[in-house]
Amino acid sequence: MPTLLLVPLIAIALYALFVLALFLVGSRESARALAGFVPDCVVLFSRLVSHPCVPRRRAIILGALLLYLASPIDLIPDFIPVVGYLDDAILVGIVLRMVIRDCSSETLTALWPGPPSSLQVLLRLAGSADRPGA
Repeated sequence: MPTLLLVPLIAIALYALFVLALFLVGSRESARALAGFVPDCVVLFSRLVSHPCVPRRRAIILGALLLYLASPIDLIPDFIPVVGYLDDAILVGIVLRMVIRDCSSETLTALWPGPPSSLQVLLRLAGSADRPGA
């Protein structure tokens, strides 16, 4: 098996084992939240693209980010360990920080499909968990 395929398969297997370990330890809610975090973020971003709290210019940037993440072309190829996903994470953090600060916490809570604890993690990552009204 080529090394290029082996790295993503190992990452997926480790992620699945971590979720399974949480589930087996008795932390079913945490396991479900972790397993659904990325899909919940995608749903939130797609809802924010068309939401009136997000200015048009930032909605375009958010849409471009979604297209970039779905694209197989990256600034740094994902098969390069650690650094390969770093460009994606940095771009997500920058865009997330811009877009989330435009919306009220009530709006974000209404648009978030996952558990509230996961939304708090997302807000902390965006640097807006301590803002007034968050």
